[in-house]
Amino acid sequence: MTTHTNAFEGRFSLGKNGIAYITNKETGDTIEIPKHQHNSALHRDIVLVTITDAKKNEGEVAEIISRAHKGFVGVLQKKGDHFVLEPDNFKISEITIPKNPHNIPTGNKAFVSIESYEPRLVGILEKDLGKPGSNDAHMRGIALEQGFDYSFPDVVEKEADELEERGITQEEIATRRDMRETLTFTIDPQDAKDFDDALSFEKLDNGNYEIGIHIADVAHYVRPGSALDQEAQKRTTSVYLVDRTIPMLPEALSNGLCSLRQDEEKLAFSAVFEIEPKDGTVVTSWFGRTVINSNKRFTYEEAQEILDNKSGLYFDELSEFNRLAKLYSQKRYNNGALNFETDEVKFILNEEGMPVSVKVKEHIDTHSLIEEFMLLANNGVAQFMEDYQFFVYRIHDKPETERMEKLQAFLKLLGYTTELKDGIIPVQRLQEILKDAEGKAEYGTLQTVIVRSMQKAIYTTNNIGHFGLAFDSYSHFTSPIRRYPDVLAHRLVAAKLAGSDPDKDQAWYEKMCHHSSEQESRAVTAERNSIKVKQVEYMKTKDPETIFDGVVTGAGKFGVFVAEQESLSEGMIRLPDLGDDHWEYIEQSGIVRGKNTQKTFKIGDHIHMKIKRVDTEKHLIDYVLVIDGVSQESKRAPRQRRRSNHHKKPKK
Repeated sequence: MTTHTNAFEGRFSLGKNGIAYITNKETGDTIEIPKHQHNSALHRDIVLVTITDAKKNEGEVAEIISRAHKGFVGVLQKKGDHFVLEPDNFKISEITIPKNPHNIPTGNKAFVSIESYEPRLVGILEKDLGKPGSNDAHMRGIALEQGFDYSFPDVVEKEADELEERGITQEEIATRRDMRETLTFTIDPQDAKDFDDALSFEKLDNGNYEIGIHIADVAHYVRPGSALDQEAQKRTTSVYLVDRTIPMLPEALSNGLCSLRQDEEKLAFSAVFEIEPKDGTVVTSWFGRTVINSNKRFTYEEAQEILDNKSGLYFDELSEFNRLAKLYSQKRYNNGALNFETDEVKFILNEEGMPVSVKVKEHIDTHSLIEEFMLLANNGVAQFMEDYQFFVYRIHDKPETERMEKLQAFLKLLGYTTELKDGIIPVQRLQEILKDAEGKAEYGTLQTVIVRSMQKAIYTTNNIGHFGLAFDSYSHFTSPIRRYPDVLAHRLVAAKLAGSDPDKDQAWYEKMCHHSSEQESRAVTAERNSIKVKQVEYMKTKDPETIFDGVVTGAGKFGVFVAEQESLSEGMIRLPDLGDDHWEYIEQSGIVRGKNTQKTFKIGDHIHMKIKRVDTEKHLIDYVLVIDGVSQESKRAPRQRRRSNHHKKPKK
């Protein structure tokens, strides 16, 4: 990176009239970037900014650090002797397309990569996504914009098919610990096909339990330098959209050869623990390659029903796993772990992919059961590898003091007093606040704000522990079908067990850690965008006279942000639609207040509202406040939004 004085890094956020805004995290100041100082930056890019006028809080983009998008989706149109793409993202200007080698019909959705950014955006047509409005075009576009292709190169598919056809040899089985006769089962979502992990249970003669956490041995099949490995390195993660999975590995491996399916012999990389039943103390641990045969494939709901009924297949084993999981969870909590159970929604779609109903996913004991034993394995493997040359860790640094100060101010708004110690709010106090807020309207928002005040967990070869989980060492070992860092972890554990050096040096592994962290962020963005699309489509089907329950999730100078409680759809109530008053945003307290009535809106407030406008193209929802059944809608005509034109050079 180029060195600049008086510079800082931030996310480029494009506003009205082509002016962009970037917040300096150190000072809290928001810097304006005039149109002629964008220097090819696009909305959501990470950029380096230098201050040009401190009094006016103005700056310029000095360097593009990372692009937010790998390309753009839009509608292809003909313009004179060339083509243009009109991006779905209204904050991106028209993209010039010199050639159409694939003969994609005009009017179709297409995906383009960007060839040049100045003096205007010029793109290369990559994919025909079909007619606008189709669910398939929408979902494929969401994945492509974040860099995830929904198809694999032929050479990768061929390599996977050959491995599946070859299967498991007796020679390979002979080199492994044979655990095929040990009681083993999987617990996964109802629609899962890529079974990464299985649990085994055996009671030993001394009264202790031998518990195995068996993980698909992806590294046995995906060898360094292979076409499969190169593709997995590029992707680093599977992506879970509302209606589909875009896998890291072809289905021949992810859903076939590697998946720990019921009644099939499978190769695994296992963490086996001897555990004292009373308090869950780990007496001994063993790590190595195994062959297993799963006796039963449970869904989370099936396993939960057995626990609830206190009878059924493998009830004794399931109940012991559940009891131990609760012990481990409480132990982490006592050690300072933060446990979050954020709400997730699941949409029921029709044949066209349109949402017909929605439900908030219920968190049940069997979810926690699997989570705790995956944590046990990930923590155990990381401890085992501490004396090796290096390892791939999953770290989570303690929060920054500035973020804690903002969180402290937010908590004060909700009536919670806190003190900073060593620059952070003590975890025990945050635990108390979360417990007190359970069942209250602000609980979900409170969790979200606390999570956002934390650092992001990332991959690295330099261990500093995991703050959120209260572990000194932690790794990702348990999901190699869908996460490349887990494959790397398997390779390094195998190297230690063999008494050999790593296949690559630490610098290469660190580079892959950084890339994997970036790809994880892109996958999360794609997943959230797919949910947002379905939320907006779902709300579009609602009667505009329906009164919805909502919770205020934020506030700003244009209005208050709200979440509808059935679908968790987020939208905005603009200031004029809060009622007949002169509304103002009080930034230091994060509230919107009416000057005449002194009525306030703050995060966590429970309200009623109606839909005012649903824009399925821009994925925006505007609501209007409802008081005693009466809409507080403004009578003023809304302003027309103009498309961004920020890439045009200013007139001299």
